[in-house]
Amino acid sequence: MPRRSSFTSFAQILPALFLAGGAAMAAPVPQDVAPAASAAAPAPRPEAANVALTFDDLPGIVLKPDQNYLDATNRSLVNSLVSHHFPAIGFVNEGKLNEIIRRRQIAVLHLWLNAGFDLGNHTYSHSSPNKVGVNGYIADIARGERLIRPMMEAAHRNLQWFRHPYLETGSPKRVKAKIDSWLTAHGYKIAPVTIDCDDWEFAEPYDNAVMSGDTAEAERIRGVYLAYTEQTIAWDRRAAQLEFGRPIAFVMLLHDTRLNADSFDGLVAILDRQNLHPVSLAQAMADPAYRTPDIYHGRDGIEWLERWSKVLRKNLPWDDFEDVPKDIVKEYNKLEDE
Repeated sequence: MPRRSSFTSFAQILPALFLAGGAAMAAPVPQDVAPAASAAAPAPRPEAANVALTFDDLPGIVLKPDQNYLDATNRSLVNSLVSHHFPAIGFVNEGKLNEIIRRRQIAVLHLWLNAGFDLGNHTYSHSSPNKVGVNGYIADIARGERLIRPMMEAAHRNLQWFRHPYLETGSPKRVKAKIDSWLTAHGYKIAPVTIDCDDWEFAEPYDNAVMSGDTAEAERIRGVYLAYTEQTIAWDRRAAQLEFGRPIAFVMLLHDTRLNADSFDGLVAILDRQNLHPVSLAQAMADPAYRTPDIYHGRDGIEWLERWSKVLRKNLPWDDFEDVPKDIVKEYNKLEDE
């Protein structure tokens, strides 16, 4: 999605991130960001709103297969969530369990469950109905619950949340309708997304820097990521205000990565500055905004603010949103091509 934001600039955001504590403190200002000409008055504190923190692709995304790295990532992330008393949910791709050491990958899921966090279904292989067809996609959803459903039942919880990989929900309309019908019949609710900061695109370059021992580059990526995240959240808040005339409860898409584990203190500071208070996914979904019909049935995976703009006939300020920085995109594409 072409997004640009005039809400605030990287030059305004980054100094605040250095004061936030944790991983963001040492992050240098990117060279292509000019310092502010003068100290601007702080922006007024946004109106309070709730946000559900959702993490995709458990038991984790990692650039190179390294179980110790993945275990440490999850311990750090879970410990940070617990220490801040933040509710969260992790969406699982069961196919990932076989990618490194299966018993330890399963132990990662138990780590989340034992810490009090629910698990959701994210398909078995992170597939798309655009690629595997409607029947193949439904089969992949069903395959994605073979382990986590009994795990949730053993923890006396219901497996009820499903998230579409790539946010691709089915096209054309009949395909989407068939998927929706199957999900409803099997007790699933779709987990939408109303804040998406493209963290996955920063995660692989960050892994590459950490794994190669390039501390300075890792710090730089964290700083750029946190600045971009705050900028994106501010735009999403503005877009929701345009659509509903009030702050809504948001559902934030994050991924189970070392980047988010190492950036957690910075993320906490951003939520505080944005006056966003973490709640469970069920609590966020109780907001009447989520009863807005989702009539979109195109092939692209788009988040729900854009979907709702079609039914509400509201024009979102796309000209005011910034894309992921080009150097991050370039590094991500390079790593994907290797």
